[in-house]
Amino acid sequence: MSNRDNFTGGFIAGAVVGSLIGAALGWVVGSKLSDEETVGENGHLSEGRSRKFKPYSQQSEENIEQARRSLEGKIAQLNEAIDDVRQQLGDVNSMSEQELLESPSRSEEV
Repeated sequence: MSNRDNFTGGFIAGAVVGSLIGAALGWVVGSKLSDEETVGENGHLSEGRSRKFKPYSQQSEENIEQARRSLEGKIAQLNEAIDDVRQQLGDVNSMSEQELLESPSRSEEV
């Protein structure tokens, strides 16, 4: 019976201490985040807050434009690689067709 009482008391004490620590950490982290990125109703940073962050809409437009430029470059590289492979395959295909035309058929060799 005393083991159950000790377990229950320890469990309740642990839950209370853990809750207090979690609440304190949440409050500290939450206050730091709200100081850095609080956006008002008009889309601008609130007065008295950090001004180093741009509104979300400008950040996303800049990110989209940067991603578009990067993708255009990668598409150009892929197109060049595809053209190179087509040229190499064309050389191989034309060479094998010529070899087939020039070589006697296998039924004649037997």
